[in-house]
Amino acid sequence: MKHVLAGLLAACLLSTAGAALAADLKPAVIFDLGGKFDKSFNEAAFAGAERFKAETGTAYREFEMQNETQREQVLRRFARDGNSPIIAVGFAQQAALTNVAKEYPDLQFAIIDTVVDLPNVRSILFKEEEGSYLVGLLAAMQSKTGTVGFVGGMDIPLIRNFACGYKGGVLSVKTDAKYLENMTGTTAAAWNDPVRGGELARSQMDQGADVVFHAAGATGVGVLQAVADAGKYGIGVDSNQNMLHPGHVLTSMVKRVDNAVYQTFADAKDGKFTGGTQTLGLKEEGVGYAVDDNNKALLTPEMTAAAEKAKADIIAGTIKVHNYNTDNSCPY
Repeated sequence: MKHVLAGLLAACLLSTAGAALAADLKPAVIFDLGGKFDKSFNEAAFAGAERFKAETGTAYREFEMQNETQREQVLRRFARDGNSPIIAVGFAQQAALTNVAKEYPDLQFAIIDTVVDLPNVRSILFKEEEGSYLVGLLAAMQSKTGTVGFVGGMDIPLIRNFACGYKGGVLSVKTDAKYLENMTGTTAAAWNDPVRGGELARSQMDQGADVVFHAAGATGVGVLQAVADAGKYGIGVDSNQNMLHPGHVLTSMVKRVDNAVYQTFADAKDGKFTGGTQTLGLKEEGVGYAVDDNNKALLTPEMTAAAEKAKADIIAGTIKVHNYNTDNSCPY
């Protein structure tokens, strides 16, 4: 009888603790410059937070960064208020998150696209080069001129990694393809300049590009607009952007930031949150290319078959896509 009563008491305590954990959950997400409706990186994070809210009924706190000086202020305010887990969207929040996470070791944090080596921080990385390789392959197969372009946002290794993977995919199909590349700028303003994005895309099209891939946040909206206006093809990034200009967005290199945000919130809710680094590629369905009613007519059976074979070969290790971040070089 004592053992039975002890077991019941333990079960009751575990149940109460679980309920308390759920009740104490105060998730938050801090979007980077460009805003949560950038149609790209931030919006993917927003979609994941919204899905968690819809499925669990748990509200979350949010903040849209207006300038770089706000990073640590907002993180510290949320931590002081007991928000947990707090997800910082974007590599630029690394220093601020490091400082605040050290001060609040009992709270849970996560950051996208960089590593903060603390036990209470989950660092989430993506193999952008793998997804970019696939859309590069599709771009080369679609191109009639043999010239394709890439417009990046801020000139940093992360965006160079998109570019390198894309170039590798292009050259895997056409070794003599002409590849054009431009970065928008060297400051955070490069993520939110659609006018400049459009100018760079038009410059590349003037040089013969008929497919242009962007990895430029809200700046990329201008890239896709310019390409559509010219009757060419664009390739979206991070979120599925196929619907922005149906018939003129060949595909989108999706980066499942939405799943990362959702899973982090869910793990905290279920008492399964862990720190450390997660790296998500094709094998983990962390990256890929988007096919829907807006673009499926643009992808021939041959294009889809080639992309799927390359995907399988990358997962199997038969194709090894270079990661620019390993040595800050691109061998293609």
